[in-house]
Amino acid sequence: MPGVKGPSDYLQEPPRHPSLQINSKYPFNAEPPRSALISSYVTPVDLFYKRNHGPIPVVDDIERYSVLIRGLIDNSRELFMRDIKMLPKYNVAATLQCAGNRRTAMSKVKTVKGVGWDVSAIGNGVWGGAKLADVLELVGISKLTSTTKSGGKHVEFVSIDKCKEENGGPYKASIPLSQATNPEADVLVAYEMNGEPLNRDHGYPLRVVVPGVIGARSVKWLDCINIIAEESQGFFMQKDYKMFPPSVNWDNINWSTRRPQMDFPVQSAICSLEDVTAIKPGKVKVSGYAASGGGRGIDRVDVSVDGGKTWVEASRYQKPGVQYISDDMNSDKWAWVLFDVTVDAPQSTEIVVKAVDSAANVQPENVLEIWNLRGILNTSWHRVQVRVGHSNM
Repeated sequence: MPGVKGPSDYLQEPPRHPSLQINSKYPFNAEPPRSALISSYVTPVDLFYKRNHGPIPVVDDIERYSVLIRGLIDNSRELFMRDIKMLPKYNVAATLQCAGNRRTAMSKVKTVKGVGWDVSAIGNGVWGGAKLADVLELVGISKLTSTTKSGGKHVEFVSIDKCKEENGGPYKASIPLSQATNPEADVLVAYEMNGEPLNRDHGYPLRVVVPGVIGARSVKWLDCINIIAEESQGFFMQKDYKMFPPSVNWDNINWSTRRPQMDFPVQSAICSLEDVTAIKPGKVKVSGYAASGGGRGIDRVDVSVDGGKTWVEASRYQKPGVQYISDDMNSDKWAWVLFDVTVDAPQSTEIVVKAVDSAANVQPENVLEIWNLRGILNTSWHRVQVRVGHSNM
């Protein structure tokens, strides 16, 4: 691609925040301390989790950088940054979550394969850019199109990023054309994050943001957009990020029996307390996040101080001082909610959280019920231990 210098090694990695917990160096995968997630509704860029499959690409000439759109009835179209920026700009608050968030806890039950994420492979950003529906309309595909005249039913995003799973080829993923051409789906070709140009870690100069869907489909460092008849045949669509039952292992797995995972299920986690925290007897504040995929809001967050026998409802909010109502037009439908509640903890105990979304989906109680060999979508009740009597302050 013109204007792109793709590093063949890891010598040109960008600087990162010192508090990030590094889960792998090559490729670089890291998450912030869980306490950082509840410091603000919008996650600061440098504390947003970093998920990579190879070296971070370098775009060294933004004037020559372009995105090629292929699979049109006519010839392919090449769009430059100026073409994208001429389209109406939208700012969309959307939570991105790695499908492997909370994998470490699942692995403690039974070993799984993948990067060992704690509870912070998730973040909420305000993404700025053009709607993909407008970009596609610019090249002749009308809004609310589900099939093109040439038989295209899916939109594939191809990255500049190169990864070993693709045998040195580019990372790629796809979404249905009906989703891509629907303005209400808010799929963006984004060039900003939290009001600033994207940095290299998060996809500079252009990335796709697919709200409500696992982060693997929000392709960074966009190179081309392909209109295709079938789902992308890329590794991460066909041989990864699929949800299998606990009975499937590496000896009997058949990847073709499952569809690629898209929406993420209802999820919540406690961020004000570590897995084990020493506290003084008395009141303790329990805070964290809750989110669901597909644009579903959070109707309730329940917290228990006796391991799940009894529950109290936590307060939910997005923007400080603004009442949060699930699925209300004034709420950010693609974004998480933060929650907090103050409870009594007179003795050592297990504190648990579970969330319920606007479709009445609730997190499963036990991780064993949803264990899968790749360790994705651990949405079981999040549990932490408090030890009363020994202050850690």
